[in-house]
Parts: sequence; structure tokens; C-alpha cells
Amino acid sequence: MQVGAEDFRRTRKAWWAYVARVRDFGIPIAVLIVFSYLSFVSPVFFTSRNLLNVLDQSAIVGMIAVAGTMVLIAGGLGGFGLVNGLASTKGRVNSIITTLASGIIIRGLALVLTGGALVRVLDPNFAVPGQGVMLGVTTQVAIFAFVVAAAWFLLARTTFGRYVYASGGNPEAARLSGVQVDRVRIITFVVSGLVAATAGVLSASRVATGQADAGMGLEINAIAAILIGGTSISGGEGAVWRTVFGLFLVVLVGNGFNLLDVNPIWQQVFQGAVILGAVALDSWSKRR
Repeated sequence: MQVGAEDFRRTRKAWWAYVARVRDFGIPIAVLIVFSYLSFVSPVFFTSRNLLNVLDQSAIVGMIAVAGTMVLIAGGLGGFGLVNGLASTKGRVNSIITTLASGIIIRGLALVLTGGALVRVLDPNFAVPGQGVMLGVTTQVAIFAFVVAAAWFLLARTTFGRYVYASGGNPEAARLSGVQVDRVRIITFVVSGLVAATAGVLSASRVATGQADAGMGLEINAIAAILIGGTSISGGEGAVWRTVFGLFLVVLVGNGFNLLDVNPIWQQVFQGAVILGAVALDSWSKRR
């Protein structure tokens, strides 16, 4: 019986080591498989026009996802901005609730102010950020690349980045070590809010219009990218590069559905399934 129990523990340990490797390298492999498959079945996919379109589709939601990764690693979830950060850290309100509530309030105010109508921006300068080209790609793709590089450097190469991981991994131990956990989390909320606001401006600038319900659903894509990339929903674990690969997987699947004329409802089913699977896997791994 003792030998059997020891074998079981070794098998279980080996299994979770395998899961950890999958979380690190499984998503890049999945992206490569999907990319290769779409290149084979669709004559349109592997064209410069479509690939640039994939990058454009990735930029806005990618900025939100990369910034949101910092929030999640620090132990928050979904909240963006100073108000949500204060409510979550000082008010001890669940960050999911603060995000949902503030989102409803802001969207409601936008509907009241605009009457639900489309607002056209006549100033031609407003369209420059969203329609401009920089280094052979659109401005929003260039800004997305900058956000990725800045977030990676911040998390991987600075003391603040270590504080972010410590705040999410073991907040009590971090506090005892002198880390101001609440301040760290508030900063991640603020940074995430600024990046999300920039993404919103770029999105509106691209079409030179504003609409109260514009961008609905982007948060689901961002959350899917973060969780597919292996960032732990309980905090303390994750990486920017993982989120980027998770983002590309989500966008490639969506692009493939469009090219292959698959009912878009199935894209929502896919997103819901992978979010549920990622959360379940993270929960199981924490109980190992």
C-alpha cells in the first residue's frame, strides 16, 4: 500500500510537471498548428493583406490584454482604472464586481450623453492616430508592440515587476517583506486603465466616430487571451509573452472562422469553452 501511494504521488507530480510544460509551450505550438492549417485550407489566409489585418485585429484587444495581465498577476481581476483599483484594494470590493458595476455606469452615462446616436468627429487630425502608418504597419500595431515591450520589461526586469508577482502570489508574505501590496495593485489598475483608454481612442480614431456601445465584447477577448496564455486567475503567475500567444490564438481562430464562413456563434462557444477550461486547469493546478 505504501509503495502504491508513493507511485501515485510520483505519477501525480509528473502529471502536473507536464501540465506546467504545456502551459509554457503548448500555446505557441497551438498557434503554429492553427496558422499552418489555415495556410493550407484557405488561399486568402497567407497573404500580406490578411496577415496585416490579423495584426490590426490583434492590436486593440492586445493592448487591453497585456495591461490586464499585470492586474491579474498582481492579484486583481478585470478592474481597470484608479477608481476600480481603490475600490478593490481599500474598499475590499471584489474586482470583478467593481469592473461590471463601473462598466455599466460608464456605458449608461455614455448612452445618456449621446442619446445612443453615432457621434462623428469632423476634425481630420482625430483620424491620424488610428489611420496612420508607422514602420510599415498601422500606428495602432506599432503602439501595441511598444506596450508589449514596455510591459515585458516592467514585469521581467524591474523591482516593481517582482513586487507585482509577490503581491499576487502571496500577498501576506509580501506585506511582511515590506511590499506595499495595495499600492502595487492600484498602480497596475491605473496603468491598465491608461492603456485601455489609449486603445479606445485608437479604435475611435480609426473610424473617426464615437459610439456608446463601441468595444463591447473586447473585454471577453482580452480575458480569453490572458487565460489561454496561462496567467493564473488567482495571481502570482503569468507572462506577457504568454498573453501575446494567447491573443494570437484567439484572433487566428476568429479570422479562420471568417475565412471559412463558419457561423460566428461558434467563435463565442470557443471563447467560452477555453476560458472555462483555462480557469478549471488553473484551479486544479493550485490544489495539486
